[in-house]
Amino acid sequence: MPRRTAQEWIRLSLRTPGILIFGLVMAPCGWVLDLTATVAPNWRTISSVQGRPENEIVQQGIFDICIASSTDTRSTCSQEDATYFGNDIIPIAQGLMVASLVITLIGLAVAIPGVRCWRDRPNWVVAGLGGLLIFCSGVLTIIPIAWYTHILSNVTTVTPLTSPSVLQVGYCIVLGYIGGIFEVLGGFVMFIGICRCCGGKNRGEVRVDEVTAGRQFRHQKPPPRRVDVPTLSRPRSAASSVPYSKDSMDEDVSFPRAKSPARSVNTSYSAQPYDADL
Repeated sequence: MPRRTAQEWIRLSLRTPGILIFGLVMAPCGWVLDLTATVAPNWRTISSVQGRPENEIVQQGIFDICIASSTDTRSTCSQEDATYFGNDIIPIAQGLMVASLVITLIGLAVAIPGVRCWRDRPNWVVAGLGGLLIFCSGVLTIIPIAWYTHILSNVTTVTPLTSPSVLQVGYCIVLGYIGGIFEVLGGFVMFIGICRCCGGKNRGEVRVDEVTAGRQFRHQKPPPRRVDVPTLSRPRSAASSVPYSKDSMDEDVSFPRAKSPARSVNTSYSAQPYDADL
């Protein structure tokens, strides 16, 4: 099948295509969630630590460790734990999360010039490359999040993890998953704009021949509607040009007609007539 050229396609409106709007909305939302997951010290929490107060909670992130309390809103951060930061997952997660944040910003900076709605058609190559960068940034976020979740109980720390200690997943893991998925979806949807699929509808385009055929069909006038009029066959009088006669009308009457009374003349008046009576 021969490949169609760009001149054989046309955009019916100057609106920004929906796939580009979707990507530009999802990518910043994912970036904010990833930023929160990176800087917040809550990748996992340890509560009910042996030898410590019962209401004390240890919150561990990839850049900081804080000690909070279930009865107080204040927390003490910048805790030293060389054993925890010495795990292989920590430096790798730090590098991947920071790289994801930087690549997302670069992807947005590349995609925005290609999505300008005041042009006749967007620059699909530039917007698609920006979407590819955003997609890669989402993958870089999901990798350390999934790895850390998988080895959650195997990450060593100076805090004793013996019974009755309770180890739980922090909210940063949830935010990281959601942010990474947002960026993956937004970047992928923007990237498929490079390809003209679904009959060009994914880019808001249609073929020129389809538009021409539609206009020709609209300009064609519909044929006049034929109306059948019933004919009346009545006897025609030879003395008149009308298609009926007085006699024929009398014959059609199926009920007797009332006769008008004859006009009476007063003959008993014998006076001499005057001029006023004439």
